[in-house]
Amino acid sequence: MSDEHDEVPEKVFRRGRRIAVDVGDARIGVAVCDPDGLIATPVETVPAGGRSQARLKAIVEEYEAIEVVVGLPRSLNGKEGPAAAKVREYAGRLAGLLYPVGVRLVDERMTTVTAAAGLRASGRSAKKGRSVIDQAAAVVILQSALETERVSGRAPGESVEPVI
Repeated sequence: MSDEHDEVPEKVFRRGRRIAVDVGDARIGVAVCDPDGLIATPVETVPAGGRSQARLKAIVEEYEAIEVVVGLPRSLNGKEGPAAAKVREYAGRLAGLLYPVGVRLVDERMTTVTAAAGLRASGRSAKKGRSVIDQAAAVVILQSALETERVSGRAPGESVEPVI
């Protein structure tokens, strides 16, 4: 029998904007949430390559983000392949550049499929949607991470060690 004064640990949701990125070979979709972590919105699509991390740093600074969430691509059975290895390496370099802002990896299985379905449902063709599909995937990644944190009271995914 429990005492009415027994304390139940309170789930804590960290207040502050978070940035999500969907890293691809050609493009990186970026999304941001409001300070209360209620809704994620698309920001922009950054060309992958040499200047992408500098642009992401500028976005993080512009929005005064407390954290960056990077989608980690896995197969449907949860295994990591070459794409996941590239994203892990990219996230490590990004963490080094953004320190002390934290970078976390979260499972992104099916985010592009979910984003594409949402765009089709809104009447966008695949050809027109190509320019925003990565942003839409980043929105899906961020909404999922926010919901995970809200439900569990813990930051989602795994923390990335900065590579300097």
